Amino acid sequence: MSEPRGSARALATPPLLDNLLQGCSRTFALTIPLLNEPTRCEVTVAYLLFRIADIFEDSTAWPRRKKSAQLRQLAVFLEDPSSRSARSLAAEWKSQPPLPFPSYLELLGEFPAVMRAAQSLSPRAWSLVATHTCRTCRGMSSFVDREEDGNLRLTDLADLRSYCYAVAGIVGEMLTELFLLSSNSLQPIASGLRQDAAAFGEGLQLVNILKDRVTDAGEGRYYLPENLPRADVFALARRNLTTAVGYSSRLESAGSDRGIVAFTALPVLLARATLDRVERLGPGAKISRDEVATLVRRLHEALEQNAVGRLLEPSGR
Repeated sequence: MSEPRGSARALATPPLLDNLLQGCSRTFALTIPLLNEPTRCEVTVAYLLFRIADIFEDSTAWPRRKKSAQLRQLAVFLEDPSSRSARSLAAEWKSQPPLPFPSYLELLGEFPAVMRAAQSLSPRAWSLVATHTCRTCRGMSSFVDREEDGNLRLTDLADLRSYCYAVAGIVGEMLTELFLLSSNSLQPIASGLRQDAAAFGEGLQLVNILKDRVTDAGEGRYYLPENLPRADVFALARRNLTTAVGYSSRLESAGSDRGIVAFTALPVLLARATLDRVERLGPGAKISRDEVATLVRRLHEALEQNAVGRLLEPSGR
């Protein structure tokens, strides 16, 4: 595949990519459709590429060396998509699947379609997506290389934060650059957004780690260091979510596209409610579909009133 070469940013997200998104994510299937085009297409392509990297990292069928090698191979390909055929990569991945889940196998098989959609992105948007995905692929591979007998154990708070940065902080940085690309009106708040982007991603990742820690441990992923008090992790997650509130509120105050405001605000609302539930009931606790629907409704009401910042404040819960 040649380098994405569109002279204009993409106008619409291909329906196939929307279907893949719906099959691979609950949260992002709610949040990405809130975005307006062309940002929606850019973020959809980025999400699906990051999801492929996640699939490799979480593989239960591949040995450590293969997981690490495939992550590095994906990074090399994204840096130079002309280096080999996307179709051949997809065939290679499906011939020995990394995970047994049908939706993930469908995504791997449709990798050529994801890359065709990437061709419709502006050169600048694609450069941002590819560069940050490559950074995450290589960050993930460095942690995979540390696995022993199929287990990964993080050692301390700094190690946990380094992992969160590799898998989520970089995502926050990429999204921030795509938001800034979408509108020159955001330039006055660009430095603040960039400063808080990684913490936003870290906060969301910590909530997932706290929620899923029993399941993860059962699959050999011990993200929470043994000697790190859980209260410290909850406190760090809450500080990061407070930073995320400021991030989204600044977007609203700066007159950002409402889709971007909604896209950043909804994960904060969901993460904060989930964190409260997990802290009270323990790992595995989730908020119900009705609770999610209520949060979505309240968000749309706040958008109509230009009051998302007030909704995100603790008193707005």
